[in-house]
Amino acid sequence: MSAQDRPLLQGELRLAGRLDGRFFDLLAALALTGSLQKAARVAGYSYKGAWLVLDAAALLTHTPLLERTTGGHGGGGSRLTAEGQALLAAWRALQARHEAFLREQETWLATQPALDALLKRMSMKTTARNQFTGTVKAVQPGPSTTLVRMALSGGDPDISISLTTPAAEELGVAVGQEALALVKASEIVLVSDFAGYRLSARNQLAGTIARVERGAVSSLVGLTLPGGTTVTASVTNDAVDALGLAVGQQASACFKAYAVMLAVRG
Repeated sequence: MSAQDRPLLQGELRLAGRLDGRFFDLLAALALTGSLQKAARVAGYSYKGAWLVLDAAALLTHTPLLERTTGGHGGGGSRLTAEGQALLAAWRALQARHEAFLREQETWLATQPALDALLKRMSMKTTARNQFTGTVKAVQPGPSTTLVRMALSGGDPDISISLTTPAAEELGVAVGQEALALVKASEIVLVSDFAGYRLSARNQLAGTIARVERGAVSSLVGLTLPGGTTVTASVTNDAVDALGLAVGQQASACFKAYAVMLAVRG
């Protein structure tokens, strides 16, 4: 399953709070192979671990789930008791109902576009600490570079994004499109006083420092913009001390347009 096809709603089914899918994989493999050793390998248990989990389950059910068989061409083996077979059948039925329930909620979620978009943004996994949501406001294509201006959802100042024109064409960037702007914390420079100078960085977002999380070498500084958007910058501890960065202080988060990665829905 690709990342785009991954369901937004997931839930793990457990019986009695302990018996999960892996345990029932063990039961299913036992029913199929008649060998605890083979079944343990299939379900990812050691032989001893499989015995332990079966013993623990037997204490919950107050009846053995496995019985040994002797003789025969293979020299004996293991098989599920009637109670074990009934428990496995119950699990399969409940699992089918559980999956049907999740599919039903996915269908309902599709009728809630705002919530659906929010969950899809949350499901994206990236190392970039800053993920700004918004709408493409303008697209200025050039021979080699395209400049995109994105309006942030909270009404904060627009963000400028520079990407290659082939990349913009491949993404199909268009005005009105929902988008994400991804910026690494290390790409952001905090300025507390411009001292009359102007910077070449296209993005200069003024706000208030809301947190300073000091680490061994560097600190994460959170800057809250007027509309509520939070920008996180990675700053060396020496720079934090030199600038006297502290909660409540006014500062600007500055970053170049080409430091921003643009993401649009596929």
